[in-house]
Amino acid sequence: MRKRLVLIGGGHAHMVTLANLSRIVEKGHGVTVIGPSAFHYYSGMGPGMLSGTYRPEEIRFATRHVVEKQGGTFLTGKAVGIDPKKKTVMLENGDAIPYDVLSCNAGSHVPKPAIVGERDDIFTVKPIERLMEAKDRLADHFGRHTPDVVIVGGGPSSAEVAGNVWQLAAATGGHMPRITVCAGRTFMPRFPISVRRRIMVTLSRRGITIREGVYVKSISGTTVTLDNDDTLPADFIFLALGVTPSPIFAESGIETGPDGGLRVNQFLQSTQHPDIFGGGDCIYFQDRPLDKVGVYAVRQNPVLLHNLMAQLDGGELMPFDPGGDYLLIFNLGGRVGVLKKRWLEFGGRPAFMIKDYIDRKFMQEFQAIE
Repeated sequence: MRKRLVLIGGGHAHMVTLANLSRIVEKGHGVTVIGPSAFHYYSGMGPGMLSGTYRPEEIRFATRHVVEKQGGTFLTGKAVGIDPKKKTVMLENGDAIPYDVLSCNAGSHVPKPAIVGERDDIFTVKPIERLMEAKDRLADHFGRHTPDVVIVGGGPSSAEVAGNVWQLAAATGGHMPRITVCAGRTFMPRFPISVRRRIMVTLSRRGITIREGVYVKSISGTTVTLDNDDTLPADFIFLALGVTPSPIFAESGIETGPDGGLRVNQFLQSTQHPDIFGGGDCIYFQDRPLDKVGVYAVRQNPVLLHNLMAQLDGGELMPFDPGGDYLLIFNLGGRVGVLKKRWLEFGGRPAFMIKDYIDRKFMQEFQAIE
């Protein structure tokens, strides 16, 4: 019997499913993919796009093209609600999309501190495509004056953005900015001290200031106010305060984890509604809470494909095994990085070259589907 599969988002956890949509369509099922744009940008290469290491077309997948060439339907829009009783997904434009099986890769967003007034030069590190606009705005600043760039947040994205802003400025030949990272209590606290030290040394050698033990209280005009009442000049601001799962599940009354992500069992299946699945940053894996890193979304790919097809056809579901330790590589700009994998750790150009090779290979594998 023909059934309707709906995918919210075309991100990392859905890549293998997107590559195999023709298999689902050939079985007689209908497939609809909902996404905010015709392309999906790979977040792991986003800081490199900001600095100019990569062109936008090198770090994106043509989601609409891939879906439509395999007989699926692509809808440009934002999913704002799910009605599990009626089995429909509500879009921002008011449309209701029916489903029999639903898979969510709705991603995450960056929370914002208190901002007074409107200004153009405040950017969150997600969505990734906004970094293209940030690059142009920064280049304009570098050409006119010595700007103060403030990065709010103390995680990996803060380190990568700081290093790649420095690279962009050096490449433009204009004024070098004063870059300050407002890291909160501790810079990159969940990483080993040896990794933190390597990153901090690399950034400090470039004149980048990392402020620990203070939080940003508010942003007004071109001033950042800290919780100790110090103020910082800020011509350009990046917000990198970690990521929070999409609010669509909590707002739809669907069971979530403590972080607001869709609560899923070992099959990446909603603990409350068996026809809803999910992967990536938008889920809370109840068996073992996972870090918000792309490696888990990649590992979830084949399991999601199998389980979506099994749910459509009445087959047996496959459990997801998160696996063990994963490779960490940070792109710090200037074609240098820091690599960590179990006991192995090093920095410099070799670390960047390994990340560059892995990222390009990943992109080429899925861009080949286009």
